[in-house]
Amino acid sequence: MSARSTGWLVRRVLVEVLVPSESRAAFRRVLRNSLALLAGTALAAPPVLTGPAAAAVEPYTVSPLKVTVRAGGRTCTLDADVYRPTGTDAAHPAPAVLTTNGFGGSKADGATDAIARAFASRGYVALAYSGLGFGRTGCPISLDDPRVDGVAASQLIDLLAGSRTADDGARIDYVTKDGDDDPVVGMIGGSYGGAIQLATASVDHRVDALVPLITWNDLSYSLDPNNAGRTHGVSGPLVGAYKWQWTNGFFLLGEAQGLVNPSLDPSRTGGAGCLHFVARACDTKRLLDSGRYPPDLTRAMLSYARSVSPVTYLRTVRAPTLLVQGQADTLFNLNEATATYRSLTAQGTPAKMIWQAWGHSGGMQNPARGELDLAEGNLETSYVGRRILAWFDRYLHHRAATPTGPALAYYRDWVTEGPTYGAARAVPEADRRLYLSGDGTLVAKRSEVVRGSRAYRNLRIATSHSESSLASMIGLPDPEPYDTPGTALAWTSAPVAGGPVDVVGAPRVTLKVVSPRAEEAQSSPDAAEKLVLFAKLYDVAPDGGATLVHRLVAPARVPDATRGFTVELPGIVHRYEPGHRLRFVIAASDDAYAGNRGVKPVTVTSAPEDTGVLELPVTQGVLR
Repeated sequence: MSARSTGWLVRRVLVEVLVPSESRAAFRRVLRNSLALLAGTALAAPPVLTGPAAAAVEPYTVSPLKVTVRAGGRTCTLDADVYRPTGTDAAHPAPAVLTTNGFGGSKADGATDAIARAFASRGYVALAYSGLGFGRTGCPISLDDPRVDGVAASQLIDLLAGSRTADDGARIDYVTKDGDDDPVVGMIGGSYGGAIQLATASVDHRVDALVPLITWNDLSYSLDPNNAGRTHGVSGPLVGAYKWQWTNGFFLLGEAQGLVNPSLDPSRTGGAGCLHFVARACDTKRLLDSGRYPPDLTRAMLSYARSVSPVTYLRTVRAPTLLVQGQADTLFNLNEATATYRSLTAQGTPAKMIWQAWGHSGGMQNPARGELDLAEGNLETSYVGRRILAWFDRYLHHRAATPTGPALAYYRDWVTEGPTYGAARAVPEADRRLYLSGDGTLVAKRSEVVRGSRAYRNLRIATSHSESSLASMIGLPDPEPYDTPGTALAWTSAPVAGGPVDVVGAPRVTLKVVSPRAEEAQSSPDAAEKLVLFAKLYDVAPDGGATLVHRLVAPARVPDATRGFTVELPGIVHRYEPGHRLRFVIAASDDAYAGNRGVKPVTVTSAPEDTGVLELPVTQGVLR
């Protein structure tokens, strides 16, 4: 059976078996794009490029290549395409750009192919390949492990250097070199195609520049986030709340590769009971699904998830890195890119960061005005695109005079005329305080806090909703966020007055709760017994309508319910207009995450001398 007919069969089974009849039309319209949605890019027709890429005849040729490599103890054949600009040869070489797919995609998906074509049209030699376990590339899925995926990509750099040939004997001898066996090469890609760049640069210092878009810093945080008790960036010693919807979506895409891309290649066989994932990834998924965190298995899970994450290997990354992260992203939020940025700059690796509008949770199929659209290849006409071109011009063409932009740039969705991006010399810190008063208000002075206690309790089912990543993936309606009365507490500020208030960065809250049942349960060696809560920020309009900012929540597993703790919320870029109010909420549950085991009532007490404090990174305006 052909790949096309097999893909049709998979879609038909999913539609007829899993989707209610009244929703099947919406499902069919969007399912074609679901793989790339998870990957962080949208499948599209061949790009209609702007600027120098627009021409009657494509100014490059495309040649398929097979490259057999040794990685992770297995022999794998990589499926690649090389895009060679017209006029390049050994006497007239050009810098190279290496790119690969997001999770579930391949070298032929709309985004990967569009990236390669965009840069080939601009005079770069582009090499696009299907990552390990995807498309027609061999080996199981190993989650961008630098010891496996990074080593495999390094052997493609050998190919670009001309020091090895493709399986058919083809040699690439038209890439600019910095020295013997050292091609000038940059990398670019999104999501899964973002982390591979850092993994490759950690094992191969020949990489000259990186542009990772919407990717992770610590996969244990991405899939099981705990926003309390952090000790390094987004990482900490305690597990969090299992992000089951996103995780199951990825797992399904990985296990379906044998149907979507049939192959008799035995190297693709997974381990530990999984069809296409390596054994340790399979073990990690099994532990998360169990709802339990026994100490030994939990330590092993955290160790593995972090071993395939930049948080562990960034110390060996030297390539200048332009990080691009999405504000609309509940999978890999802005805090992950911030953690990577801070680690790189602290060790002296050149790095800058952009917080664009779109991410995994929205905006990528229809980017906002002036935003990068990978399918269209609008590099010259988008802010992010121009920054990427400048980054490669500086570090691949070695033009030291090329300006590469501010340390941090961030998209402002409230700007309708003029530049949509703001800039900062550093990531803004949370420096404005509001206090949680006993009457349910947020006040600007500790002396204004009213004494009082308020309580909530969780039920045995989820009673709050932030988003449904599964619904958004298949095009089904996603209800507006809500919190069921009695299962959440809210504190609301006075209306904004005297001009708008802009919040840019990660808010944080310091809390102390009372929960006798949580105190009793937390003595268990199983971390799943500890108290879980969910913190979030709303924008409340003058008519009372409340908007959960980018549908972001901060799951927190409380390290010790007898002590105070701090929760860092996901970073945001948001304007509170005059007349609007800021509302802070802690909820007992969220249906996109696993939550508490057993019912654990919680009380929050406020007094002027001892109350919760919400801190906000305000770049403009005054909170009263």
